[in-house]
Amino acid sequence: MKALFISFYQAFYDEVIEALEKNHVKGFTFWKEVHGRGSRDGEPHLGSHTWPTLNSALITFVPDQMVDTLLQDLKKVDESAPKQGLRAFVLEAEERSV
Repeated sequence: MKALFISFYQAFYDEVIEALEKNHVKGFTFWKEVHGRGSRDGEPHLGSHTWPTLNSALITFVPDQMVDTLLQDLKKVDESAPKQGLRAFVLEAEERSV
């Protein structure tokens, strides 16, 4: 199982959710407003007078075999407006009963 942490320009919300649904991902945790700037080129999203836009972020947990296809779909979203930004990070995850 993998954890995917996805940080993205707020305007990409519908496209990110569409990518999740297309890949049959049902569960996720969503943060509506996060501030940040990327480590590559692109614009900061800081919610300030100078940089008024914001990012959102979500995390989801998916089986290993879903990761590549989901990342391909997210890459298409990022490429539609590369200066706005979308980044996905894949982490190992282990489900345990509590």
